[in-house]
Amino acid sequence: MPQTAVRKTINVVVWGENRHEQTDSSIAARYPDGMHGAIKQGIEEYLGAGASVSTVTLDDPEHGLAEELLAATDVLLWWGHAAHEEVDDEVVERVHRHVLAGLGLIVLHSGHFSKIFKKLMGTSCSLRWRGETDRELIWTIDPTHPISQGIPHPLIIDSQEMYGEFFDIPAPDELVFISSFGGGEVFRSGCTWKRGHGRIFFFSPGDQEYPVYFQPTIRRVIANAVEWAVTSRPERTSPQLSRVYLGEFFPEFDSGGNAIKGTVAR
Repeated sequence: MPQTAVRKTINVVVWGENRHEQTDSSIAARYPDGMHGAIKQGIEEYLGAGASVSTVTLDDPEHGLAEELLAATDVLLWWGHAAHEEVDDEVVERVHRHVLAGLGLIVLHSGHFSKIFKKLMGTSCSLRWRGETDRELIWTIDPTHPISQGIPHPLIIDSQEMYGEFFDIPAPDELVFISSFGGGEVFRSGCTWKRGHGRIFFFSPGDQEYPVYFQPTIRRVIANAVEWAVTSRPERTSPQLSRVYLGEFFPEFDSGGNAIKGTVAR
């Protein structure tokens, strides 16, 4: 009988800015383990032993994103809002290099304005927003996509901040979700891209003023995205500029393009 392949444990790191939780008592009460802690718990809730999840924060040495940690990580989640400019450019370059080499990246809510997301997108990533409490309806555009599996249509968030178009991003490779709000606004709230060998998913819900990351359906989306973002490549390698010769692709010819005796039919 054929043997069933052993499923690899996904190594996941949740990066949290962790500033609101330190400076605003209401947010600290809402997220007693930090927003990054709630996101971590949601992934563990749905993926269980299939994922090994850890958290790091902005104030950790090297923002918690040392070379060794990134090399051992399959998927990185990013939540930031008030301190984008405090993220060291050297760390951004390091994360960027790993994404191109196959690190999965999930960017959440205000992470759209992070240095790493703007660098990967190559645009301003600006948008329209309204800080008043609104109801968000998240509509599934692609019901066949792995990220949308098990998600209600629409997914309802009773209290959330409004994000609206125009959202200055490159056209997504895949549009999984769009959202609508009480003012009539719509927003591309679930988008994927590939950059190099890495898979990227942006998911907009998750303002710090609301307990969005405790909502089971939101947790399910994020867990689905973690599984989707894992590269299918066997090793982490960046795309490289390389010069090749004809003989490297066609062994019947030498590097000068001359037929090797006895290998070419006459």
